[in-house]
Amino acid sequence: MILDRIEKLQALTVGVLVVIAVLMSAKLITSTISGNTISVTGSAYEIVKSDSGALSFNVNTKQATKQDAYKAMQNNIKAVEKYLADKKITKIEKKNINGYYNYKRDARGNYTDIPETYSMSQTISISSDNVELIKEIANDITGLINQGVDINVYDTSYSYSKLPELKVSLLEKASIDARKRASSMLKATHNSVGKIQSVRMGVYQITPVDSTDVSDMGINDSSTIDKKVTAVANITFKIK
Repeated sequence: MILDRIEKLQALTVGVLVVIAVLMSAKLITSTISGNTISVTGSAYEIVKSDSGALSFNVNTKQATKQDAYKAMQNNIKAVEKYLADKKITKIEKKNINGYYNYKRDARGNYTDIPETYSMSQTISISSDNVELIKEIANDITGLINQGVDINVYDTSYSYSKLPELKVSLLEKASIDARKRASSMLKATHNSVGKIQSVRMGVYQITPVDSTDVSDMGINDSSTIDKKVTAVANITFKIK
């Protein structure tokens, strides 16, 4: 009776061990399959020169009356238009003129309802394919102050029109770079790179040439004429 129990216990133990062995074997096989790939990040960049530029600025005036402010504004605009015409700028956009009264203060410094002066301003935007000219104007147009023109210049913006085509080209180059990196890593193990299993594109970084800034949301610099466009691709390859 005792012998029968021992035999049954041995049989049960062997059965459990067999089950465990099968499960471990399956787990090892799964790990081998999932581990038979390599993920590599490839990158590529190109330095380009912007082919269009834009600039905005405000023309302002402050006079005793609304009528005087309007006359002064017209004279200021004529001076600006002549300046731009001399620079051969033809793409000009004028926004609506904004104006408001400036009210007098009383002896305690509180505003009254008595008008003192009238302020007027107009925003003008220009653009050109000649980016160097836009840069020149941004640095030079404030010289109109010497002619009595009150002007505030905003930041310039520069863009590259062939960016969509460049992004496709850089994606291809980043993919080639990823394959080269994977091949180099596998060389020591006497394996080779197989078919692509998955591709995940990173965001594009458009930065000044000397910048090392990176953002998870991507960077789209518009402040410089020369730009560095960088593409990143994370690719998973089958290992052969």
